[in-house]
Formats: sequence, C-alpha cells, structure tokens
Amino acid sequence: MKVPKARKLPSGTWFLQLRLGGESVTVNAHTERECVRQAQIIKSEYLAGKKPLQLQSGPSRTLRQAIDVYIATRILSPSTERGYIKIRDLRFRELMDRPLVDITPEDYQAACKREARSVSAKTLRNAWSFVASVLRHNGITPPAVSLPQLIPHQTPFLDHDEIQAFVEVVKGTKYQIPIYLALSSLRRSEIMGLRWECVDLKRRRIRVAGAAVVGKDEQLHHKQENKNTASNRYVPILMDELYEALKEARQSEGLVVTCNPNTIWANVRRICKRAGLPMVGTHGLRHSFASLAYYLEVPEKVTMEIGGWADDQTMRRIYTHIAQADVKRYEQAFSGFFANKNANKK
Repeated sequence: MKVPKARKLPSGTWFLQLRLGGESVTVNAHTERECVRQAQIIKSEYLAGKKPLQLQSGPSRTLRQAIDVYIATRILSPSTERGYIKIRDLRFRELMDRPLVDITPEDYQAACKREARSVSAKTLRNAWSFVASVLRHNGITPPAVSLPQLIPHQTPFLDHDEIQAFVEVVKGTKYQIPIYLALSSLRRSEIMGLRWECVDLKRRRIRVAGAAVVGKDEQLHHKQENKNTASNRYVPILMDELYEALKEARQSEGLVVTCNPNTIWANVRRICKRAGLPMVGTHGLRHSFASLAYYLEVPEKVTMEIGGWADDQTMRRIYTHIAQADVKRYEQAFSGFFANKNANKK
C-alpha cells in the first residue's frame, strides 16, 4: 500500500505524515521500514472503516490509548520513549483501560497513593508528570494531586585520595577504557556512542559528539545529537592510564566501547567493593571528576566546559554536595584540636 516517503530526522527517528479524510496523522519509528509499516497499517485500517486513534476524540480514549497516541505523535529519543512505555505498562494499572472522561480526580489521587507504597517519590513524580502531559494533550486539565515529598538524591562520588586508589585498581582490567572515560567526565550515553574516529591520541583529546541510549527494544540506539549543545565538546585525555589503554586498543574506526552499559556499572561497583571504596556507579565517576576539579580549584567555567554541563545550577549542586564532605573534614579537625587540648590538661 502506497504511503508518503519517510524522512530521517536529526535525532535519528524516522517520520512521515498521512492525510486521511483531510486530517493529518503523524507516524514515528526508529527505522524507515517500521515507520512505513506502521503507516500502511493505519491507512489500511482507515480504508476499512476504522478511525485511527489520533483522529478519535481525546476524552473518549482510554488512558492507555491516550498514552499511545501521545508517544506516536511526538519525536522522542529512544530512551525517552522507553521510559514512557514503562510508565504505561507498570504504573497506574487500574486506570489504564478506563476512558479519560470517566476518571475522576479522586481516582488519580487514590492511584498515586497506591503507587507511593511501592515506588520512590521521584519515580512517582516522573510518572504523574507524564500522565499530566498526556491529559493536557487530550484537552483535560490535570487535577492537583498530593505526592510524597521529594528528598534530593546525592550521587556518591570518590574524593581525590580515593580517585588515585581507584585508578590504580582499575589499571589493566578488561573494562578500564569505559571506566576511565567516565572518570574523565563522559556520561554513559557518550561512552557508548564514542567512536574511534573521535579519539585523537596525537593531541590527547576526545571529541564528544552523539550518544547511544537504550530503546524500548532494550537495544542501543545511536543518535547524532547529544543531551544538549554544551555536551558536544572536546575532553582532554588527562590520565596516562587512559591514554595507554586507548593506544593499545586503537582501531581505525567503529565503536570504542562495545560491551553492555550495565556491565560497566557492575564492574565499577565490584572494583569499589573489592578496594573498600565508596560504592559509586558510572554516573558517580562523572561526579568524581567534578570532585577532583573542585579539589584542584579548577575554575567552575572550565569544569563545566570539559564536563559538558549546560548550566551553572547543575554544577553548583554537585559542588555543594562535594563541599559538604569538606565541612565534615573540618569538623573532625576542630574536634581533634579540642580533644588534644583537653588531653594535654590532664
């Protein structure tokens, strides 16, 4: 069945638009073939008398259908789509197959209360925020619901002494390259998307551009665009250990890291446990980079540029967390001073 030609967007997603009965129906997919296939199904069903969900009245849809339409009509990254689908399949199950018009504010509040018993406040807030967006997309004002208080999560990190010990323990291990890259400020998605063509050993720098994220099919999907414009940057290869590891594994093209991203996280945790270090993960190593920059008194603007942080608020939150560790050390120094003073009197 003939449908318009799909086109690839800068995000890597394929897109086409159908005209059915004078109205537009948007089709998005991660491959050209899947995009065309979905469009053909929608068009054939329309010709058979079945109205596509996108053209049905919003409030008459079930919450599940409304979510499907919301996902289908938006250009989303694979990881964002995967997150939305998880919310659809795991959260607010008792509401999913009810028409939007029949769900009351009390129903939403009761569902939130039930969810709060099994998930974190952050998970619930993210899920509700998504559902609220879906309701607005269907012409419904989201009700004001009471949600658990969100306690800010502090990502564990290594301080400067711990970083030195960690680097030595990692040296020569199978996953040293991705681990050292994380400690050099790269995000997980940036590590998984890094290609050898972007590694300049002569100038000892890495060009960070593009990323790879896990999609709804649990496979890695590569995209040309990064998290934000600040994320596209050059990162200096500061560790000799990283330089030597890259030099030894050097290839002319292809991905630098080919293992599963969860494998990197698991090995970081295993190494930390074995070495008696704080149990950080891949993202915790990125914060450890900020910790070292803070210790070395690197200007905040320089740290933001190397790490690809887009705004100083994010950087300040990390620095505030790191500074709290310094406060504890100062407290111990004061306590030790007065303890010694009292001991000398005896």
